[in-house]
Amino acid sequence: MKNGRDPVIVGLADAPIEDGKFVTKASVLGHAALVAKAAVDEAGLTLDDVDGLLTAGMWGVPGPGQLATVTLGEYLNIMPTYVDGTNIGGSAFEAHVAHAAMALREGYCEVALIVYSSDQKSLRSRNLGGRPSVLSMQHETPYGMPTPVGGYAMAAQRHMHEYGTTSENLAEIAVATRKWAQLNPAATRRDPLTVDDVLSSTMISEPLHLLDCCLVTDGAGAIVMTTAERARDLKTKPVAVKGYGEAHTHWAIGEMPDLARLLPAQKAGETAMKMAGVSHSDIDVVEVYDSFTITVLLTLEALGFCKIGEGGDFVSGQRTAPGGAFPMNTNGGGLSALHPGMYGMFLLIEAVRQLRGEGGERQVKGAETALVHGTGGTLSSGATVILQKG
Repeated sequence: MKNGRDPVIVGLADAPIEDGKFVTKASVLGHAALVAKAAVDEAGLTLDDVDGLLTAGMWGVPGPGQLATVTLGEYLNIMPTYVDGTNIGGSAFEAHVAHAAMALREGYCEVALIVYSSDQKSLRSRNLGGRPSVLSMQHETPYGMPTPVGGYAMAAQRHMHEYGTTSENLAEIAVATRKWAQLNPAATRRDPLTVDDVLSSTMISEPLHLLDCCLVTDGAGAIVMTTAERARDLKTKPVAVKGYGEAHTHWAIGEMPDLARLLPAQKAGETAMKMAGVSHSDIDVVEVYDSFTITVLLTLEALGFCKIGEGGDFVSGQRTAPGGAFPMNTNGGGLSALHPGMYGMFLLIEAVRQLRGEGGERQVKGAETALVHGTGGTLSSGATVILQKG
């Protein structure tokens, strides 16, 4: 049943990048401010209207992840009365949408702003070791396992062992995602890609090749949420937040309950779809985290789009590519569009654009309902959001 405090998304913005780097000259906080201002402008609001602030990460800021909302709030010169600095990795922003939705329903805030900014490409690093307060992964680090790719490679090896999944299956995902990127002028990598290209690229951590791995880029994005009642007077057509769920199981890959099953995605997806009252057949477009190709395959299985162990068959024949039966990661994803450390923000932005009909050449015809799923850590956390066209 609809009511005036139902949560909706009314504004969004992302920062332009070229060859993976910010086009504009500004700091990480500067880019956060640019996208924050652009998102509230798009909605027909001002920063003075914002009383809910949610952020995480802030890569490139001294002490990243520490007092992130306080730092950003000061920079934006706002005084939010609802704040959330939850950081569960790449799924944080899907979780933020869920938390903002609950805060809006209960009247803790009227306008919620979710922001992320990172300059990883400009810093030329994905190394977590230099960051403060990083857990040690004590059972993995002494053996020299590369992080995070080594953990994902272990999951891929286990899935291959149990279910017969092949490197070709994983390569299909990278190729399909690149085809979407070729329809997106803002994507970082748009050159043609074949399965053979993926399989002949450098082996990073067996069985994952270079082209099974996400990009390393800069990036900044923001989303504005408010209530359905407030949205009636705003500039944009709202996108409704219909359901959400989240879960996490471990930090170190050695503590993952089952390397071949993504339990956080299973739980988060079930919760979100039940709340939204939708089934798999209702979903028109899917945006899932693709830090590595194996992440996608495990996620699709866990969310119930196919049975456990059948992900390789599900993605075969370019099913997830443009023109395929299962539109997925329609901007080119983290594999080909951008991946600034924590990519979940950009899954949400692309889903909203699809539901607004703003996808351009990559627009999914008749898109009414989208499922967005973020994955964080080393297959550690998951958060799912169901969005519907207003």
